[in-house]
Amino acid sequence: MQQGKGVDCLRVIQNHAVLNKGLSCIIPLFFNQPNAIILTSSQLSWQDLQPNITEYASVFSRIEEEETDSLAAVQPRLLNALAYLASQTDGFPLLLVCSQENSDYLALIARQMARIADQPAGLFGGHYHLIADNVTLQPPGDASHPFTGRGEVHFAEWIENDQLFGCVRLHRDRLQLEPGLIHRANGGTLVLSLRTLQAQPLLWLRLKRAIQLGRLEWQSPDERHPLPVSIPPLPLSLKLVLCGDRDALATFQESDPELHELATYTEFEENMQVVDEEDMLAWCRWAQDVALQADLPAPQADFWPPLIREAVRYTGDQEVLPLCPRWLLRQMREAVMQEATLSEAALTSALEARTWREAFLAERMRDEILLKQILIETEGEVVGQINGLSVVEFPGHPRPWGEPSRITCVVHPGDGEFTDVERKAELGGNIHAKGMMIMQAYLIAELELDQQLPFSASLVFEQSYSEVDGDSASLAELCALISALANQPINQQIAVTGSVDQFGNVQPVGGLNEKIEGFFTICNERELTGQQGVIIPMSNVRHLSLSQEVVDAVEQGRFHIWAIDRAEEALPLLTGVVWRSEEENADDLLRRIQDRIAQLNQQEASHRPWPLRWLNWFNQR
Repeated sequence: MQQGKGVDCLRVIQNHAVLNKGLSCIIPLFFNQPNAIILTSSQLSWQDLQPNITEYASVFSRIEEEETDSLAAVQPRLLNALAYLASQTDGFPLLLVCSQENSDYLALIARQMARIADQPAGLFGGHYHLIADNVTLQPPGDASHPFTGRGEVHFAEWIENDQLFGCVRLHRDRLQLEPGLIHRANGGTLVLSLRTLQAQPLLWLRLKRAIQLGRLEWQSPDERHPLPVSIPPLPLSLKLVLCGDRDALATFQESDPELHELATYTEFEENMQVVDEEDMLAWCRWAQDVALQADLPAPQADFWPPLIREAVRYTGDQEVLPLCPRWLLRQMREAVMQEATLSEAALTSALEARTWREAFLAERMRDEILLKQILIETEGEVVGQINGLSVVEFPGHPRPWGEPSRITCVVHPGDGEFTDVERKAELGGNIHAKGMMIMQAYLIAELELDQQLPFSASLVFEQSYSEVDGDSASLAELCALISALANQPINQQIAVTGSVDQFGNVQPVGGLNEKIEGFFTICNERELTGQQGVIIPMSNVRHLSLSQEVVDAVEQGRFHIWAIDRAEEALPLLTGVVWRSEEENADDLLRRIQDRIAQLNQQEASHRPWPLRWLNWFNQR
């Protein structure tokens, strides 16, 4: 199980008005102080929490107006490469496609190749004539002969020697020649899984040699027992498409660099950018064609909004939708199983059922928080303690989920060492350690010290017993460290996620939807107060596709989400005190830390021998 990416907790006035997207709001924050501090922050409206589908409402009624080649609209590079392969007449006609290797992808590529390739005028291969132990090869004259190819396109997800090349059998002293897939594809194209050939290197070497020589020689499957008769080789004209992921393609490049260099390359694009109505129309038509090809009913107009919201959760971007036919078919088939139709109600019901089926482990872990076996505070204020959010990935579990994590920091007089307890205990990954060091560098630069920081600090994920990795907790850790140094409590009603760079910029993180929903679930189970919420990076807003329950709570003002660009924007929301003020005698966190450092230095100086105290005074002068 892995955990990573933290979040801090915010607090605002109850019943605070929800603002429109992109507007700033004035938020009075009260932290048991005599006067309210007026702060400016970007609070998201409920419309920001899901992809904006209303602007595409007219598209959903136009999907069936005209017939178009939907694959050409969403996979232009793939079609161009297939057309190039179809027109290739010399060299080694090989196309490498970066794609999944399952039957859905291979069948789709084979169908499209069959549409693009011109039907050959002649026949390929030949006709074997067997008389006793004599085998002769006759020119192809009958298309029904098993060794005569018609220029067709065939595919196979897994293939073995006899299935691909055919075999010679001797039954009751009678010789029989059985054709393979290569004979049926002769004159046309063969679409294969690259890993299939890599798992059987001798199979690939024989196929490669046959295409290079332009003939297929018969071989005995057992070298110790040669063929009982001499069989003439079969003329072969074949184009080859190999599909594999990037790792498989990299292995192919290493094993056969010369052929890799000569091959044509393209990709089956797994997603597409949607920026206007034409893009959305192309995606919907592609999804509809996938449904019809699988003999599913045509999607209804109200089916598209929930499908798009789920698609955004899958891609992690409001402007990117998946093209994977297997993913689309899963959503559609589960919806049809619910109500025998592709409608909003059917898909919503299917998604809810799937979430419930997969939620056992996540619910048990959240019960530990609600039963206070894992301590997570959602009320009050604590110095040096902040609510972070982790994304938990459990081996064998189909999807990650989010849950809060308690991050604490303590400081004491010392030599300026920042101790990452997770790293010391060998429970912190390299990326987490990198985020810690970047966070520390930003803070030291902000303090502008002429000497070493006279405090040491220790930061830890409390009650974490497995590896912690990722840098998305660095903003939460920074806020906890500043709280401990300034002795200013942090509001426990708000969570924070985001990573920071050495200049204090807040950077995007992953697993945002799961993190927000994980913290919301705990707050909701303990009863929403209208003062709970989450701080996220502004650059992560485009990744939001939250559950309807969270969206409704934000719309009703019972939960809040803020988006920030700079680390110092989170501090006043969490502590009620700004990080830096331009006013001369203002009370800010930076000045509190500097005053505390000066006070500690004075205490240390007072305990020094008088010659050293005099020297220190001289240096200050």
